[in-house]
Amino acid sequence: MVFLVILGTVIVGDGLWLLFALRRLPNRWMRVVALVWGGTQIAALAAILLARGGVGSFYESLPRWVHSTVLAWHLIGVLPWLLVQILKGIVALARRTASESRAPAVSRREFLAAAATFTPPLLALGAGALGETQLDDFRIRRLTVPLADLPPSLDGVTIAHITDLHAGRFTRGKVMERIVEETNRLDVDIVALTGDLINDSLRAMPAALDLVRGLRAKHGVFSCEGNHDLIDDPREFYRQAEKGGLHLLRGDSATAMIRGHRVQILGLPWTRGAERMSEATRALLAKRDDSAWPLLLAHHPHAFDLAEGVPLTLSGHTHGGQLMINEALGAGPMVFRYWSGVYTKQRRALVVSNGVGNWFPVRTSAPAEILEITLKRAV
Repeated sequence: MVFLVILGTVIVGDGLWLLFALRRLPNRWMRVVALVWGGTQIAALAAILLARGGVGSFYESLPRWVHSTVLAWHLIGVLPWLLVQILKGIVALARRTASESRAPAVSRREFLAAAATFTPPLLALGAGALGETQLDDFRIRRLTVPLADLPPSLDGVTIAHITDLHAGRFTRGKVMERIVEETNRLDVDIVALTGDLINDSLRAMPAALDLVRGLRAKHGVFSCEGNHDLIDDPREFYRQAEKGGLHLLRGDSATAMIRGHRVQILGLPWTRGAERMSEATRALLAKRDDSAWPLLLAHHPHAFDLAEGVPLTLSGHTHGGQLMINEALGAGPMVFRYWSGVYTKQRRALVVSNGVGNWFPVRTSAPAEILEITLKRAV
């Protein structure tokens, strides 16, 4: 439903922007440029829909900067422009009784029309260019997590936390090989994948599964699902995951013997809405093995509030807030209670990763990352 609302809004936005440009721009060449840009964006949107429907993959074969520009145009170009026009319309209605200005000026109005028309495309092009400098970069972020209830034998256990790979338009090729190489270099006890293995198309599944099969850990590679994994066809995703060797925990658990101690890894299935998440968490925790130390993999970090009795939860989904001013200000805290790093509550801890891949081409103050987590027994 949310996707349909956004889609409908950007379709309306494309049409209104093009109509605005053709009616307001002061000369023919400007109108030609606007017509080419607007027509290209509408065609790209149609290609995305066809690709999502399985009709064709032409759009996915285009250069990555094209994907970046199209996505940036529709989310940080045309949507803000549409909002500004709506606000301007409200102001204009409120001032309708005021007399019109007689200012001669060639061209204050023409200049403002051109600026209003071309600022969003320039913003989209700039975002696409910036994205090209970021999309293949990620860091190794090392975190030590003290846990009061950690068994002594598990002190020093290491986990490589990989989340939000989003294999597809923006995460593909050499960067996926580097993710495997850098993860394996860590030589950890467990690799934990917390969802969004693919972006939105199962065409990326073979490459994503190749990456997973390349990962090495002393005691296993475990995963839960994310919302993007289920966009295309959930049943087919599950089928390919099982066939391809992905150890996917969907409301289920697996046990690893680490340093002589049983560790139960629990995987929360993706759900929408607080009530469904609560039900899924209760059902999963009912499968707790009291003889094992529990670790919860949950794509959405708000599951932490529901995971009573589980000392450590690993999550992703937030991309670190994606567009942040600094670590505390930006989109992250506007949308999520927990968005990046380590959070503690009542002898329990949550670790939220920024994710190693991208669904959107630009990040600010929220770098892509693989986490190397070291568990320590709190004194």
